Amino acid sequence: MEFGKSELKSLFTPGHSPGSLSFFSNEDRLLIGGDVLFQGSIGRTDLPGGDFDTLIRSIQVELFSLGDDVKVFPGHGPATSIGFERENNPFL
Repeated sequence: MEFGKSELKSLFTPGHSPGSLSFFSNEDRLLIGGDVLFQGSIGRTDLPGGDFDTLIRSIQVELFSLGDDVKVFPGHGPATSIGFERENNPFL
């Protein structure tokens, strides 16, 4: 997806919901993560369509591969980074 001079790549990150997407800007080293990853937490998986194992796999495979320097903007709450969550998130 392109807008202005920016480009976002959509990443399939199911787990919180079956069709969850996150959006990544490689140039800006930022991720708009929705309800997948939060500072010190992860998205809920107790709602219909949620799946804990799928969510963890999405984070570890899709998001952790982006690099520790990537800043994460969740759907709500404070921003964080992949590196901080890799080292400090008790769910991961």
